[in-house]
Amino acid sequence: MARAFRQFGIITIVAVYLLILVGGIVRSTGSGMGCPDWPKCFGQWIPPTDISQLPPDYKTIFKVQGKEIADFDPFKTWVEYLNRLLGVLIGLFIFITLLLSASYFRRDRAVFYAVLAAFLMTGFQGWLGSVVVSTNLAPFMITLHMVVALLIVAVLIYAISRAHTGDVQPEEVREKNKLNLVLGICALMGLSQIVLGTQLREAIDHIAAQMNYLARETWIEQIGLPFYIHRTYSLVILAAHLYLVFLLRKNIAQAGTLSFWANVLVGLIAGEIVTGAVMAYFAIPAVMQPVHLLLASLMFGVQILLALFLNREHVFKSATFHSSLSA
Repeated sequence: MARAFRQFGIITIVAVYLLILVGGIVRSTGSGMGCPDWPKCFGQWIPPTDISQLPPDYKTIFKVQGKEIADFDPFKTWVEYLNRLLGVLIGLFIFITLLLSASYFRRDRAVFYAVLAAFLMTGFQGWLGSVVVSTNLAPFMITLHMVVALLIVAVLIYAISRAHTGDVQPEEVREKNKLNLVLGICALMGLSQIVLGTQLREAIDHIAAQMNYLARETWIEQIGLPFYIHRTYSLVILAAHLYLVFLLRKNIAQAGTLSFWANVLVGLIAGEIVTGAVMAYFAIPAVMQPVHLLLASLMFGVQILLALFLNREHVFKSATFHSSLSA
């Protein structure tokens, strides 16, 4: 069961990232209110595929916050509904991961309790999703929804990494306190940039709705200062991470796990900047928006990994049982 936990745990983390990607697709296609009610969709467990399957006054019946909903769009309805189904599947994955983590209860309870926390947060995330719908995509609720998803990822990465004690041997480093400080600053900068990006996305959605989703090439220039702050901040974040990589290389004897993941992190940031530039200068192509969000989420996950590996003597101090797991 311990081996199954480690393997299935990785699958669960990948699945959570897939859900974040799909969530980005929901946003980029404007499908967030494709289902105006929750947990059903237009009062049905299987959504309609044609307007003829809805009552004539469906806009009034399913109004949100006292306002009539938009015209029925089967594409947006099914995009949102599939997103919900994937969310249920992820919940099942995390529940299975929790059951498998029971094999660690006597060996290293931190693993079990971490997965339990992720499971409880997943339940909270499901409730939060219903609130997002009932508040008609309130900006604060969407941002909170995203932050909770990242917290679930962080806790799962901690649990699965801890369970892999002995499989990975990060290199010894000097000036660990300084590296922790710089990494912490980088992580906070990255998380704040994600929040800024979420707010920027809200502004774009508002402008797009006002312009009836036409003239996409003008959306960015209408945002104004918030966009330029977001763009400039990305360069500051890149510089901070380049400094982090420099410090790592300076304080390790030879390249290894830490330096590898630090390089991956810089690569993700570069990819994030490129996708951001494509959106800015090519009329915000819808396909780039979920990719941009996924790269930002992956950056956060890699930062968590780096923090765990950098502080392995504290994170894994009680996990000395790995040799017994192969039995």
